[in-house]
Amino acid sequence: MNEQRIPQLVAHRGYMHQYPENTWAGLEAALQAGACWLEFDIQMCADGRFILLHDADFNRTGSNPRSVFDADSQTLQHISVHEPARFGNRFYPETAPDLEPVLKQLAAFPKVRAMVEIKDESLDHWGLEKVMNTLLETLAPFQHQCVLIAYSDAALEYAQQQGDMDIGWILRSYDQQHLERAKRLGPQFLICNERKIPPKETPWRGNWRWMLYDISDPQSAVQWSARGVGLIETRDIKTLLQHPLLASQACQHGL
Repeated sequence: MNEQRIPQLVAHRGYMHQYPENTWAGLEAALQAGACWLEFDIQMCADGRFILLHDADFNRTGSNPRSVFDADSQTLQHISVHEPARFGNRFYPETAPDLEPVLKQLAAFPKVRAMVEIKDESLDHWGLEKVMNTLLETLAPFQHQCVLIAYSDAALEYAQQQGDMDIGWILRSYDQQHLERAKRLGPQFLICNERKIPPKETPWRGNWRWMLYDISDPQSAVQWSARGVGLIETRDIKTLLQHPLLASQACQHGL
């Protein structure tokens, strides 16, 4: 297999297999492992800032039922997202990081690109235009390093209308309706759970790159590459980058 058929690996919510998801500790660990691509989720909190968080509350990651939409800067300093159910108090305390400082830190690693996923809950709660206008302004200084991704094709279309940032559409279904919408939207990336694509089928061809999630088996990653998938999102970035083929795609960041 030549190098062009070896997929690039994307660290799903950082190195979430061994670290709390969507934290700087997990992102930094992914960089140390050799990740060239990171993916993380963002929500808009009560004061209009974005924080790295998958859910609309802190129940799962911090054993705290507070909604992210009721949390401001002061409140967030007292909520730890160390995932006690998975890690006990090993990573306590670990606050949810702000998006802008994370982007500034990533700017020190020019080889890195970040998939930034705006969650539907924030779009629904605050309204698409409010969220997207603030987000696009935040991402603008770093857009050469970022790809804005979302399930919401309306949010991505809005981003296209406002500028030329790369976008990635996360598919809810792998069907003809979504294919036709993808052709009209024209994203740089299509993103899908691997289980949604029929066995042995070659993913739709188009002017986009495919990213599949969540894959932790190195051989599966290599097999998907042979079927035209260029990026593999994984929660276990370190293990996959230890595979002799996949290791050739690692980035050295001097950490």
